[in-house]
Amino acid sequence: LIQAGYEVLVEAGYQPEMAYFECLHELKLIVDLINEAGISGMRFSISETAKWGDVKIGPKIIDASVKKRMKEALKDIQSGKFAKAWVREYKGGYKQYNKLLKAGEKHNIEKVGTRLRSMMPWMRKRTVKGAQAAY
Repeated sequence: LIQAGYEVLVEAGYQPEMAYFECLHELKLIVDLINEAGISGMRFSISETAKWGDVKIGPKIIDASVKKRMKEALKDIQSGKFAKAWVREYKGGYKQYNKLLKAGEKHNIEKVGTRLRSMMPWMRKRTVKGAQAAY
């Protein structure tokens, strides 16, 4: 959802830096508000325009078709299909897994984010490459 939102904005002509802030950087603020006060509490803290987008546009994006695919994914998890596919991937040397991870690392949002975060001295720098992230 984050990458798709970023791509939509950039493809529409918005600067990548602005798209990064709107789709990724500000997400922490929203998640922190939800964590502290729930979804309704978060809505209390955001602008009326953002609230309108949440309640009017949000359901058009995350609609019944998304919920249907989520149910299908859960069914695969519950049936063991997901685990079996993961074991096959492991036994096959993680080929598809590594390919998908590399594609994610090469996404433009990562390049833009790295550059922007380097200009934010208040951000705690973490090097997690090559190590399991443990926060």
